[in-house]
Amino acid sequence: MSKQSKQGILSYRIEEDGANLNLTGLAGLAPYVDLSAAQLWQAGLIVASGLMGSIRRNLCIRAGEQGWTDEQIVTALILLNLAGGDCVDDLDRLESDEGLGKLVGCLEKSGLPRRIRRQMKKRWRKDRKRSIASASAARRYLSAFHDEDQEKLRMPGKAFIPKANDNLRGLYRINADLLKFVDSIAQSIIATLDLDATVIETWKKEALYCYKHYRAYQPYNIWWAEQEMMLISEFRDGNVPAGYDQLRVLKEGLSYLPKGVKVVRVRSDTAGYEHKLLRYCESAQNKRFGRIEFAISCDVSWEFKEAVSKVAESEWQPVYKEVEGKQIKTGREWAEVCFVPEAIGRSMKSPGYRYMATREALANRPLCGMQDMQPTLPFQTMTWKSVTYKVFGVVTNMDWDGEKIIRFHDGRCGKSEEAHKVLKEDFAGGKMPSAKFGANAAWWQIAILAMNLSSVMKRLVLGGSWSNKRMKAIRFKIICVPGRIIEKGRQVYLRLRRGHEALGLLIGMREQIAKMAWSPPAGA
Repeated sequence: MSKQSKQGILSYRIEEDGANLNLTGLAGLAPYVDLSAAQLWQAGLIVASGLMGSIRRNLCIRAGEQGWTDEQIVTALILLNLAGGDCVDDLDRLESDEGLGKLVGCLEKSGLPRRIRRQMKKRWRKDRKRSIASASAARRYLSAFHDEDQEKLRMPGKAFIPKANDNLRGLYRINADLLKFVDSIAQSIIATLDLDATVIETWKKEALYCYKHYRAYQPYNIWWAEQEMMLISEFRDGNVPAGYDQLRVLKEGLSYLPKGVKVVRVRSDTAGYEHKLLRYCESAQNKRFGRIEFAISCDVSWEFKEAVSKVAESEWQPVYKEVEGKQIKTGREWAEVCFVPEAIGRSMKSPGYRYMATREALANRPLCGMQDMQPTLPFQTMTWKSVTYKVFGVVTNMDWDGEKIIRFHDGRCGKSEEAHKVLKEDFAGGKMPSAKFGANAAWWQIAILAMNLSSVMKRLVLGGSWSNKRMKAIRFKIICVPGRIIEKGRQVYLRLRRGHEALGLLIGMREQIAKMAWSPPAGA
């Protein structure tokens, strides 16, 4: 007997439809399935370069075992992120979508010879009943990224970063393969890298307190501005300072850049103001890229303020911004400052940098005689001729015009910081699934894979105004579209309602993906 609800005072009834129609409410995930299995023309051969092939090459957690494979579980977690899920239990919601299960089945068999498909079928002692891995299977899988031996090295009251095991580094390499695929389609010879950390609040009792005085994790991220993708992210405890051991992460991130990149520039807030990092960039210690240009916020210390106070009023120049083709004053001013910090001023061999300051008059100044009663401001201030300014500093080794350097540095506050918010709110990066540090680190990396895949879809497949859309809009107009999966004549069809606005869009997306898959890389 089918389930139903009585109409009562309402205008309709609800009842169960017994027909098995392979319906899906997530038809728009189909192009993401295509993109994950896309192929690329390279060196005269057709080789797999999508996520599926990379997962097979870089992860061996489930190799030679019964049950789910690495690509099946990782792909399911990526689809969970794209569909809007935020916890492991949401895999059951995907499993209940029969049409989506058919699409996932197509992805698993894509490009595999018959022999391999038969081997995959033998992984199950009984008939396989699920299309998507269960939540319990996913939790066990995520535990493989955790290293208990590293946890024994922790010391109370000290910052500690557990060394990533081979499984977690496999996720790093998968992300690097995706970056190479993107760069082969839309090559960029410049890599502007934005260094920054973000705080993920959590209620896990195993998490440590961050500088904001609540339990959290604090991943350290490197964002590639030109490709609008995350280059590398190291998952960390909340008590680890943002600038702790950042040079090591930068070196690893540089190793993941595609071969076509020739020039690297670095931007950061004051967490990046570390003379060890500045010296590495300036002295061309990286054999591949040589001298790395940078623009990094410096500490507005008492010594820096003293140097700024000696700048003549005539040397302050306005900072402009372009609005509808016109240069408009922003209210900020910049000037070059003669400043040598004590950390590098004791040796003639120390590198020399350019220091710049910006100032902006405060609109609401403290009342006369009540300065001590005013709340503490989140920035440094200085007073000239009874006018109070907020002051920032920038250190650089670039020979550009000062205003251009200031605008270049300001660009750091755009997409890279927005990406942190997107990871935590639009994807599942804001809700940790486990008490185990390594499992949470893997969860974060998979959210990054989903975000990067989404970036590829928006910029290179959809293009136009879609490039700046948030996932809320993408899900509403593309992903959460009803459809029906039909198998006929060894072919699988995805059918949408006649006249649906997403029909032409999905067809265009698949055509663009096919064009990308069979086109030679940029510059070939």
